Amino acid sequence: MGRAKQLWSSLIVLAVVVIGAGAVPITYIDSAVAKGAVCLDGSAPAYHFDKGSGSGVNNWIVHMEGGGWCTDIATCVQRKSTMKGSSKLMNKDFGFSGILGGKQSSNPDFYNWNRIKVRYCDGSSFTGDIEAVDPANKLFFRGARVWRAVIDDLMAKGMSNAQNAILSGCSAGALAAILHCDEFKSILPKTARVKCVSDAGFFIHGKDFSGGSYIESYYGKVVATHGSAKSLPVSCTSSMKPELCFFPQYVVKTLQTPLFVINAAFDSWQIKNVLAPTSVDKRKEWKDCKLDLKKCTAAQLQTVQGYRDQMLAALAPVQATTTRGLFLDSCHAHCQGGSAATWSGAQGPQVGNTKMAKAVGDWFYDRSTFQNVDCPLLNCNPTCPAVSTED
Repeated sequence: MGRAKQLWSSLIVLAVVVIGAGAVPITYIDSAVAKGAVCLDGSAPAYHFDKGSGSGVNNWIVHMEGGGWCTDIATCVQRKSTMKGSSKLMNKDFGFSGILGGKQSSNPDFYNWNRIKVRYCDGSSFTGDIEAVDPANKLFFRGARVWRAVIDDLMAKGMSNAQNAILSGCSAGALAAILHCDEFKSILPKTARVKCVSDAGFFIHGKDFSGGSYIESYYGKVVATHGSAKSLPVSCTSSMKPELCFFPQYVVKTLQTPLFVINAAFDSWQIKNVLAPTSVDKRKEWKDCKLDLKKCTAAQLQTVQGYRDQMLAALAPVQATTTRGLFLDSCHAHCQGGSAATWSGAQGPQVGNTKMAKAVGDWFYDRSTFQNVDCPLLNCNPTCPAVSTED
């Protein structure tokens, strides 16, 4: 299996479809097709919209789905025949839970907001924008246009009257929330309280176990393939190579809009793909370890522990101002805000004796600041799930 294929396919589990009571139907933006705002296969963008009520009628949370990236023609061609590249293949209903949940008991601050799940079908964290379409592969690299088409559609449906708004996401969608954060704020009413939340989207410019940085070259391919450079924050690209502006640690330095970062210090996706990428592990010494940390040698566990140090260094800009929030647990997990259990339930991790739902809610409404870093050792926190979380 190709390396790039492994990277995004391992992330596809992050958007496992949850069907059940309260499932929210899909909305297709057919009018966006004429503007060239389309998925990889040319199909219309899509989202799921659960309307707000009562005190939340003018409050909006726009949450972007995750699911990796495609780095070249081959991986994007493969992707366009899945629901990560075509809205024609997406499930028609989506169960909302966690940060999108509609129950006051499990999501007290946001349950009655207008809650939107934006489907991910471009493979570029909503940054691609290339006009030309090669007739040989019929691929459309239009992620940035898809994002704007969704926002414009929601503005027409009432978000133009927003009093409170959050742009959020999981994994590749959380990265998109950071990359589009200031743009989102600029589109909404100046009187609105607007903030952004990243759940497992703080992918670091980290070194792998050999001392190299495979992830930098990987993101370089994403940016080149999708023509992402012009859609990345100018405040970053004006002073750095475009592919480096796919790393939140560099974007956050000049970010104007308040951001809350939820992340695991031992992020399970990053351990597998940033610290121990398959292409670097020629001898397959990390093959078992990175999938099950109980199978790691003492030396490997020390390397995994060292990844936390890299993570903390990268998070320095987040901790530089109290307008930003940080919930950094020491779990082996990825995307922790997507289920009621981990967002606010008894199974959910706590940092500073606080669950993430309360931490984010207090921060958003300025009831209190929240920047908490968990105990230093892997799984030292007894509230961490017994198995890695990849919602």
